[in-house]
Amino acid sequence: MRKIEVAEITQVVRELSIKACTEVNEDLKNKIETSLQEEESPVGKAVLKQLLKNMEIAETEKIPICQDTGFTVVFMEIGQEVLFVGGSLKEAVDEGVRQGYTDGFLRKSIIKDPITNPVNTGDNTPAILHTDIVPGDKVKIQIFPKGGGSENMSKIKMMKPSISQTYRNLSGSCEYSVQRSPNQDNYSVIRRKNGC
Repeated sequence: MRKIEVAEITQVVRELSIKACTEVNEDLKNKIETSLQEEESPVGKAVLKQLLKNMEIAETEKIPICQDTGFTVVFMEIGQEVLFVGGSLKEAVDEGVRQGYTDGFLRKSIIKDPITNPVNTGDNTPAILHTDIVPGDKVKIQIFPKGGGSENMSKIKMMKPSISQTYRNLSGSCEYSVQRSPNQDNYSVIRRKNGC
């Protein structure tokens, strides 16, 4: 069994949080350079040159490539022979994001909970953490800053105006009802239990 201090995870996540927002993969950079050579339109060439210049400035100055550094999605492959010691893995990941977004001067745009606590956390946590248990004693960490613009992929389901559906938040301590407003133009969320 290989023991890994969660403080090491925090440090790696901190560094990767900054790097993911300030550096571009060489493959992407090469593809843009190739596209620049192949592009015929003067406007297209100008845009590609601006992208390359932006990447260069971001990497050199250690500033974000894009102002929208989004929410942090962390993918971890964890060997089944790894034992994390010294604390919680999730808390270590969130601390790494907190340090990375603070030390890297990255935009902090995450709220605690959209229904019960819609206040910016001020440190871009909590991160979204996906784990996959694999054979061995290694840990692989990948970080993706997912912006709220073009990367904001979602699904919508329309409810019939006459239907009222009760929802519970993840802790199950609050109930909400979604109801159509009297003017029939929108829906509102109504808290049904006190103490939330």
